[in-house]
Amino acid sequence: MDSYPAVEAHGLIGDLQTAALVAMDGTIDWFCAPRFDSPSLFGSLLDRRKGGHFQVAPEGVEYVSKQLYLPGTPILITRFLSADGVGELVDFMPVAGDQATDRHRVVRMLRMVRGTMRFRVDCQPRFNYGRDPHELDEYPEGHVFRSSALSLTTNIVRYPETRPGEQGVRRKEGGIWAIATLRQGEAGGVVLETGVSPDRPRFFTPGEVGDMLAQTRDFWRRWLSRSRYTGRWREMVERSAMTLKLMTYAPTGGLVAAPTAGLPEQIGGERNWDYRYTWIRDATISVHALLALGFTDEAWQYMHWVDDRVREAKEREVPLQIMYRVDGSPDLSEEVLDHFEGYRGSAPVRVGNGAANQLQLDIYGEVLNGLHEADSHGLQLSHQLWLDTMRLVDWLCKHWDQPEDGIWETRGGRQDFTYGRLMSWVTLDRAVRLAQRRGRPGDTDRWVRNRNQIYEQIMTRGFHPGRGAFVQHYATDVLDAALLTMPSVGFVAPTDPMWQSTLRAMDAELVSDSLVYRYDPNASPDGLPGQESTFTMCSFWYVRALGDP
Repeated sequence: MDSYPAVEAHGLIGDLQTAALVAMDGTIDWFCAPRFDSPSLFGSLLDRRKGGHFQVAPEGVEYVSKQLYLPGTPILITRFLSADGVGELVDFMPVAGDQATDRHRVVRMLRMVRGTMRFRVDCQPRFNYGRDPHELDEYPEGHVFRSSALSLTTNIVRYPETRPGEQGVRRKEGGIWAIATLRQGEAGGVVLETGVSPDRPRFFTPGEVGDMLAQTRDFWRRWLSRSRYTGRWREMVERSAMTLKLMTYAPTGGLVAAPTAGLPEQIGGERNWDYRYTWIRDATISVHALLALGFTDEAWQYMHWVDDRVREAKEREVPLQIMYRVDGSPDLSEEVLDHFEGYRGSAPVRVGNGAANQLQLDIYGEVLNGLHEADSHGLQLSHQLWLDTMRLVDWLCKHWDQPEDGIWETRGGRQDFTYGRLMSWVTLDRAVRLAQRRGRPGDTDRWVRNRNQIYEQIMTRGFHPGRGAFVQHYATDVLDAALLTMPSVGFVAPTDPMWQSTLRAMDAELVSDSLVYRYDPNASPDGLPGQESTFTMCSFWYVRALGDP
């Protein structure tokens, strides 16, 4: 299990339709195509033997490696340093555009900065999470791996002015393996392509690769130039913004929660979920951040993505799902890849997500709060979007007062979760504000009446006198870090004694060295084995709650 790299020891590259993870040792150990939520071609992140990988790394020499990005871009440089020399592996994906396509490129360029070094090139794709067989065809220009559903082509980058020493390319375990020796100033490379037609490799010239690199660099720097942030943390803020953009599916505007699946909350644990989908809540929070930085196009596109989901739910007469595939599809059937051992032995490995059909009322509040924020930044709702919003709010008026599954996707049964009621209050409050601000039609009397009922219910049933705190749901005295948002959404004054005692209780029970647990699963069973870890978002909520005047 020690052969698995640390999760944080990876760089992320992507083309706005899918993404790849590159480990510090030059291994692409996670890559799905043609979309984020497609089956993996390289999945050794979840099984080192069966998942598939593509490694470019020094051979027969001790070395250390470092990773960095070309400033202002997601172009990743992995630098290998040894006593014999210094080599650099440059990985990037040219932007795929805003039309869905099966064709995606991963460019891997290797260059020798100083000295001489031998490199191992080991390409072992495994289609459909390692479940589909494939054929391998060899050509002078490269190789083609063909499965029943997808093809992967390796195209050699031809450098006529250099002749790196090669010891031959040979087949190995359904893939290819080679050794190449590079001297100072020499370079080599390969362009991976998926879904290519005609299905035959070709030589790429250094000029073509240079053009792709320049276009990719210029795209990202132009995009970053729209940022309004000028503070002291500019480099970190821009890198975070790029990461959010990299996780956005350009054809629809859907933003995945993460580009990975099956990674454990704790090593050896069972909480191993697939996050390659668009959560209404998570994506809305992310778009808030981009909007605050000045990236209005992303907010506008996401608003329309949400509007499509609202309209589809209305037509099907079903509640809004908490998550969807990036193309808006509601089918996220969960399955276990029982042939994978899991990251460092953390099984089961799950793909799909069975929580998709849970009822989580808080997402309506996220949608309306997002529309309210967008409107305050000048992105006014269209007539059709307002009509769909009214229908959503009217639906919530009928359904807010019922048990639900809660924000944390617990599988222990539905409850009257306080946070769900809180965000239902936000839904109605923001709807009233939008209607009044823009003179929009709507049954505001009904909305205000329901908003006030929710407020009274939370204050009388959501506050536990014995704990002196707002609690997770009405039938428990367990605390819930999601309620740290109560002041920031305007539900309670930061100076209110009821809130101050709640904050003290959370500080004593959920905070550990400034990091915050979501809740105590021992006190409130969530239907899942294993222990709970601290949750980064909760820590940010805690900091904000402390900073509220």
